[in-house]
Amino acid sequence: MHVIAPSILSADFARLGQEVVDVIAAGADWIHFDVMDNHYVPNLTIGPLVCAAIRPLTQAPIDVHLMVKPVDRIVPDFARAGANLISFHPEASEHVDRTLALIREHGCRAGLVFNPATPLEFMDYVMDKLDIVLLMSVNPGFGGQQFIPSTLAKLRAARARIDAYRQVSGRRIHLEVDGGVKIDNVAAIARAGADAFVAGSAVFGAGLESDANRYDTVIAALRAQLGEL
Repeated sequence: MHVIAPSILSADFARLGQEVVDVIAAGADWIHFDVMDNHYVPNLTIGPLVCAAIRPLTQAPIDVHLMVKPVDRIVPDFARAGANLISFHPEASEHVDRTLALIREHGCRAGLVFNPATPLEFMDYVMDKLDIVLLMSVNPGFGGQQFIPSTLAKLRAARARIDAYRQVSGRRIHLEVDGGVKIDNVAAIARAGADAFVAGSAVFGAGLESDANRYDTVIAALRAQLGEL
């Protein structure tokens, strides 16, 4: 029931392919792919060519988080590059419903991303097109930030909306959280309603000697905390 999605934003880009292979072998469920354009957020990261390069290395879902504006132009490129899930910020789209439909038309699961100060009401009118809701527990743009505590209340509110929709529709929508997720807070985040967890520096920044042991140890510790619920 719980999805662990390491963010390659914190990986070693000099050996990115091996990082992806190793983290999936260690038990990760998805690969989280942070796309920043230096316009919507003050950073510049990676694009569809990198997604296409890692696609042959794993069967795990690639979870693309678009921090770009405008967003519609880049959606087909990531779909062709092998993305499985594509999420975007409502502020980055002129027509949220249309962008969600575009993602689904290209064969991907679609999601909305909510910044710490973005109201959840954006999701209320497009639940039929949502497969994932991602709450940012930091302000987007940089890895390694601290979890914002008020995200827990927002997670509970999002979970209530998702559960109410599931009761009438039968559809499951993942509730994902991204930012400052660590071994010592993942259980509290899950209790607030999250079922998918993006962990970047917590996974790739662990300081053990062996890469394989490093990922095994951290992912096992995250799952152990989730198993206590």
